[in-house]
Amino acid sequence: MRRIFEILGSSLNLTWQEFRSHKVRTLLSLSGVAFGIFCIISVLAAVNSLEYAIQKDIKSLGSNTVYIDKWEYADGGNDYPWWKYVKRPNPSYDEMAMLKKKVPAASNVAFNINTTNSVEFGSNSISGVQYYGISEEFSNIQPIEIQVGRYLQQSDFDNGSNAIVMGYEVALNLFGNAEKAVGQLVKLKEGKRALVAGLIKKKGKSIIDAWDYDNCIILSVAYMRQMVREKNSNPVIMVQGKETVPMAQLKDELAGAMRSIRKLKPTQENDFSLNDIDAFSSAVSDVFGSVNVGGWAIAALSLVVGMFGVANIMFVTVRERTPQIGLKKAIGAKSSTILTEFLLESAFLCIMGGLLGLSGVFILTLISSALGFTIFIAPSILLLAVTICVVVGVLAGIIPASIAARMNPVVAIRSK
Repeated sequence: MRRIFEILGSSLNLTWQEFRSHKVRTLLSLSGVAFGIFCIISVLAAVNSLEYAIQKDIKSLGSNTVYIDKWEYADGGNDYPWWKYVKRPNPSYDEMAMLKKKVPAASNVAFNINTTNSVEFGSNSISGVQYYGISEEFSNIQPIEIQVGRYLQQSDFDNGSNAIVMGYEVALNLFGNAEKAVGQLVKLKEGKRALVAGLIKKKGKSIIDAWDYDNCIILSVAYMRQMVREKNSNPVIMVQGKETVPMAQLKDELAGAMRSIRKLKPTQENDFSLNDIDAFSSAVSDVFGSVNVGGWAIAALSLVVGMFGVANIMFVTVRERTPQIGLKKAIGAKSSTILTEFLLESAFLCIMGGLLGLSGVFILTLISSALGFTIFIAPSILLLAVTICVVVGVLAGIIPASIAARMNPVVAIRSK
């Protein structure tokens, strides 16, 4: 064990001496390794962080949940058949009520409509506010944290009362102090007056804008119907399955129930979409997997270039130290020791290049807040970076180290 540490110390010392003696040459040669590590780690860190943020937002849509809509969420791109979906009928509140009776596999069924409009208080007016008109079981699928005041009660849904809960940013912009919103009367679309019953706890930004709770008001469907037409307000039925019910069974029951409600003939195709949130999450993972492959391809090219640069340094180093190698072998150093020293030196050089690349990634993490999500570097990614550096270093140094290990001590000592 002591001998191993002596070899490690000697290799590290020689590497540092090489760097101090030829700073420019070493830095230029290590630039390829640094860029390759930067590409790999930055792409992996950015993609993993972005995927984590998006998957977190997707999960906020509800676990084990199906969104019944006229639109297909998973499709996209130039081949998206919007002309087919636009002709479909919108889901309705009445269909939601019937699904509660027809689908035993469902634990919660909710209806949601939404629009964008302004909210006024006195002389202050906030535009672009999301209006979410919801039914009773919405909060079971989408838990909403109330900071001050209360959430909508059953009587609010039954009577279509003018009680609302308000998002934190809306309240802050209207009243200066968000908590002052509770108990105030505000003016909504069509001049309707509403009482702020509760304040939603601040959520922060969402990558996919699934639910913009900070910039919204939540009210009952019955009350929102007084301001908008249901079919023109993006109606969606949300169905959450029971914990013991597989998603496939839930979707089968929903498909059968919806076909029955809409009286579709056996030969007619579905005029609705069952959007499985779990399937949507898997599709997102596949997309990010492809992005990772692209990042690896770019980084691999950079690492190959960097490997040749390190190999060039090692060839020059072997030539410069040929007399020293001969002297070491003459006093008893084994060929395996010489080989190990040069391989470790090559690996240390690549690790230095990797540290340069990682420094660039850490700078990227510091400015990531401007991207709308925080980039973090997982420990597994750091371990991967070190492993890549060691592997590249060994591959780059194997030929020069082998040449050094096979040298004849007498010939080596006499060389200039």
